[in-house]
Amino acid sequence: MEAKLAQIAKRAKQDKKLKFTSLIHHVNEANLVKCYQELRQNKACGIDGQTVGAYGENLDVNVKQLVERLKAKA
Repeated sequence: MEAKLAQIAKRAKQDKKLKFTSLIHHVNEANLVKCYQELRQNKACGIDGQTVGAYGENLDVNVKQLVERLKAKA
């Protein structure tokens, strides 16, 4: 995933007028779990009031539901 993101960043820097029409296929459960694991645990709650720790208690289900909502644009 990091290699793909690096390629996207490189292309965006090379051509400022380039438009990316679809990046949602890069959003998947494995990538979101990795992102979660990289979060610092002492961060403040999000706008929904949920802490990092509370979200992680049911991480697999939460991430699965998040991917479904993102792809449904909900």
